[in-house]
Amino acid sequence: MAGAKETPRQRMIGMMYLVLTALLALQVSNQILQKFVLINDGMERTSRNFIAKNQNTVSSIKLTVEEQGNNPRDVPKVAASEQVRTATSEIYTYLEQLKQELIETSNAKNDEGNFVNSALKNTEITGNMFANSGKGEELQAKLNAYPSQVSSILSEVGIQGVTFKPIALDAKDIEIFANDRDVRGKSFVNLNFVKSPVGAVMALLSQFQNEVLNIESEALTELSNTIGSFYFKADILEGKIAAESNIVAAGTVFKGDMFIASASSSAAPTMTLDGRTVPVENGFGKVEFPVRPAGSYDDRGLSKQTLKGEIVTNVGGEDQVIPVSYDYYIAQPVIKVSSEVVQQLYADCANELLIEVPALGNTYSPEFNVANGQSIKGSKPGQLTVIPGASGKVTIGVSSGGNKIGDVAFDIKPVPLPTIKALGANGSELDGSVAHAINVFSGMKVAAVAEPTFARTMAKDSNFEVTGGELTLLRSEVPRGSVPIGGSMRTLLESARPGDDIVIRVTQVTRTNFRGNKINSELRQIIRLAVK
Repeated sequence: MAGAKETPRQRMIGMMYLVLTALLALQVSNQILQKFVLINDGMERTSRNFIAKNQNTVSSIKLTVEEQGNNPRDVPKVAASEQVRTATSEIYTYLEQLKQELIETSNAKNDEGNFVNSALKNTEITGNMFANSGKGEELQAKLNAYPSQVSSILSEVGIQGVTFKPIALDAKDIEIFANDRDVRGKSFVNLNFVKSPVGAVMALLSQFQNEVLNIESEALTELSNTIGSFYFKADILEGKIAAESNIVAAGTVFKGDMFIASASSSAAPTMTLDGRTVPVENGFGKVEFPVRPAGSYDDRGLSKQTLKGEIVTNVGGEDQVIPVSYDYYIAQPVIKVSSEVVQQLYADCANELLIEVPALGNTYSPEFNVANGQSIKGSKPGQLTVIPGASGKVTIGVSSGGNKIGDVAFDIKPVPLPTIKALGANGSELDGSVAHAINVFSGMKVAAVAEPTFARTMAKDSNFEVTGGELTLLRSEVPRGSVPIGGSMRTLLESARPGDDIVIRVTQVTRTNFRGNKINSELRQIIRLAVK
């Protein structure tokens, strides 16, 4: 048939034809053949329904074309539908005449119009009428010419590639007989009419009528489906809002246009924007592209850009090009860095930064590339811990969504050396300008205290301790003994006298950084405390 996939009705008609021809070929009993009268009645009812449906389709095609203004592209399709109807009527009438001739010749009906069983069983009349007189070959030719005639009518009005299978087939062309050695050599005439009962041939002719009407229905459907196909039918509607900006600060006014956007499910528009193809879904183009930094910006930090594109769609039978133009502004991406210390970063320390690009709003999805240092991303967008190298500058490349925003650079400054303090047992600093009792020194500690700003901003990196140096007891500027810082002062203090001095010489301090690593530094610092 016309399509690759047959409808249930088409499959039913085809199966009925196969059953009829199979029964004829098998020469079944007369009792079964009497049932063909019932089958024939059903076939004729189906034919009447087909005829009414097809006539309505022809009328509908004509009415639709008139309602759409008798477009020159569609007017010929009205005539084509009428030609199909005429061709169908001719072959249908021809089949009906053969059926009535068969009934009259065989006296298959009595005066009351009822079928006579004995006449229905007659197998000689069908052979004489169709095989011996040549009517069978004529019937086959007419039945097989009809599908080609309908395809030609459709082709003349621009409907190409629609073909229909032949109706009258030889046994070798029927699937169930193709491999049957006893039947496959039979022609259409021998298969269907030689030694075939009148009742079965009546039903077979009615089946051929249904085949013809089914082809007509398919052809009319093809014609109907193309009526007005070039019109842009706005059957997809969506409510849209085009806002001046989808990012609005609290306290400001939201502004935009609300409108109805329409598309056609029957149209297949093509869309381009700045030379790029735009994907189309349900008639609406989906615009998406990365925004590159502009070459220049105005004093507001904005750069005006214009999108230009085209929408090509079929309107009124012709491709129409609809131009599209849209202005938008690229905001200059200013990188904002927040930190306790933003001018310089401490070497080999965890400098915690918050790097933002306010112009990107909710679309900000940062990625960072750190040169001359290491980095650790935080849990929130923009949070970054930078561990610079030993000296020079550290440069942070900022990108968002795969697009480079810019770089920010910082000088690397060394970690400030701590201050050495002598602390008493109570933790207070011992004043070097006054003398202290010997027992004060027994609980003394030498501490390395971080520079205040560094201690506040780099709490995880400002843990210092004295790891090198000595304590010396001086008397009249002559050393009387020494012990390492952190060692026991007992022997030293036992020798101390009023007027002596305790000298603290520090040579090394060790800093524990945020990773727990120990970093040693040389330090030369002296504290002198008097004994009273």
